Amino acid sequence: MKFAIALVVIIMLVAVVLTLSVAGKSDSDYRNSTKKNIKNLSIIYAVVIILSLFAVGVYFKSFY
Repeated sequence: MKFAIALVVIIMLVAVVLTLSVAGKSDSDYRNSTKKNIKNLSIIYAVVIILSLFAVGVYFKSFY
């Protein structure tokens, strides 16, 4: 049991060290890629909403 607890503590310490080392590195192109991703997601959401409204309209026209 002591071995398992020690192993968990060691894994946690390694995870913390590696997380902090990765967090310290910054991506210089992060802001541009974020803007591009937000633009792409916004376009996808707009298309899906428009198609969904069209589908609901067709449904109501067909069945009511």
